[in-house]
Amino acid sequence: MTRIAVCPGSFDPITYGHLDIIRRGAKVFDTVYVSVLNNSSKNPLFTIEERMNLIKAVTKDLTNVKVDVHSGLLVDYAKAVNASAIIRGLRAVSDFEYEMQITSMNRVLNEDIETFFIMTNNQYSFLSSSIVKEVAKYNGDISSLVPPIVEKELKKKYKGK
Repeated sequence: MTRIAVCPGSFDPITYGHLDIIRRGAKVFDTVYVSVLNNSSKNPLFTIEERMNLIKAVTKDLTNVKVDVHSGLLVDYAKAVNASAIIRGLRAVSDFEYEMQITSMNRVLNEDIETFFIMTNNQYSFLSSSIVKEVAKYNGDISSLVPPIVEKELKKKYKGK
């Protein structure tokens, strides 16, 4: 039996915190779909294609990781790719309350799909894409927060603004 999981997120941009969760999930599951959420209510810095390309670049050594995009209900996407699990990263207790609500709703929608929470590595417990973008916007050092290719692309984005 193949164990397939979905690791969803906006990944705007992908950070070392995201990468930590993806790598650890890839050790447990046979296939992990990193699914970029196409949320029309958000105003992302990177396009869907740019985010997918960055994720592909930083996960190229993980042969069991596939990068995809979805809109709509996550459980519908998970079912479409035959996933039995959703991987979510938790940074702090404050994340748990929100994630518990989402997980509970997902269970109502499809009780066959389990959610697995992975506690982030302590060094990334404060890290979010929003923080990274804020620091990058003001030319701060983000080299310890994102892979080099992401840092380069962030600098290009903010150079034009």
